[in-house]
Amino acid sequence: MRFPVVLFDLDGTVIDSGAIILASMRHAAEKVLGSAPPDAELMAAVGGPGLEAQMRALAPDHVDELVRVYRAHNEPLHDELSCCAGVDEVLVRLKEEGRTLGIVTAKRRATAELAFARVPLGHLFETVVGGDETARHKPDPDPLLLAAERLGVDPADCAYVGDSPFDIRAAHAAGMHAVAVTWGGIHARELLEREAPDAIVDNATELLDVL
Repeated sequence: MRFPVVLFDLDGTVIDSGAIILASMRHAAEKVLGSAPPDAELMAAVGGPGLEAQMRALAPDHVDELVRVYRAHNEPLHDELSCCAGVDEVLVRLKEEGRTLGIVTAKRRATAELAFARVPLGHLFETVVGGDETARHKPDPDPLLLAAERLGVDPADCAYVGDSPFDIRAAHAAGMHAVAVTWGGIHARELLEREAPDAIVDNATELLDVL
């Protein structure tokens, strides 16, 4: 067993949430600003330093209103969520192998719980670190290090699996094995490759081979 502890990002890695994030970003921009920029611009900061920072990049003078409108639109859409293809089977397999699993997400802890209410995988994870539980956020390593601290493990024994450049940077900064996945549909593969992850995989089955 190369990595006894495997930590996962949530959006676009475990749950297939890219479409509802984009829909809510577009809705917020159109309602508050009158129009939405291109999809790539809307999604550029997703998975990184949190929703407020995403909205600050979009329109620094309208952050609070953008966040409020986004959340009002986004949270009901969690009823439509599903697991990323094959990831549930991989999680079960990793647990059966004796691995310890955790989640480190930019989502608020309460919103992560909404996701797990629809996609019942929460019981597989020994810890969940939400985006509102640390002062600094990905790509800073603090959220990943908090997960390792809660689990009582050495970061060097951990792999972190995520679908964004912020995930890869955070894993490197935390001294963890960085695994990029391409199935999230939020960030292009070339953006992940630029961060030099330790491994990059295109489907859940391949994930088992690099852990």
